[in-house]
Amino acid sequence: MSIPEDLSYTKEHEWISREGDVVTIGITAFAAEALGDVVFVELPSAGDKVEAGTVCGEIESTKSVSELFAPLDGEVTEINQAVVDNPELLNSDPYEAGWLLRVRTEDTRQLLDSTAYAALIQED
Repeated sequence: MSIPEDLSYTKEHEWISREGDVVTIGITAFAAEALGDVVFVELPSAGDKVEAGTVCGEIESTKSVSELFAPLDGEVTEINQAVVDNPELLNSDPYEAGWLLRVRTEDTRQLLDSTAYAALIQED
């Protein structure tokens, strides 16, 4: 299973890519595989404030409905409308075309690196 080394991760199976004060957020391949075929994605709107650890969206699959948790505090600057229109992108390309949202943040809290995330999913 792919775990890109250049990304940060959360225990809730989200990945984060930082460019300056904007982060791109998605779910990991592990999460996408565990969910099964994703059929619906609900995301916040651009301009919404998100708070770390709180629910900011929902992902529905053929197996379950899962909440999406904000990994950092900030303001949503963009959502991936392609994923809303084609939720299967989360399964087919979770680290590129399947990104979920971009958030402007000054939050620099410590996240997991790829090694720590790999250890975490070994425990699951």
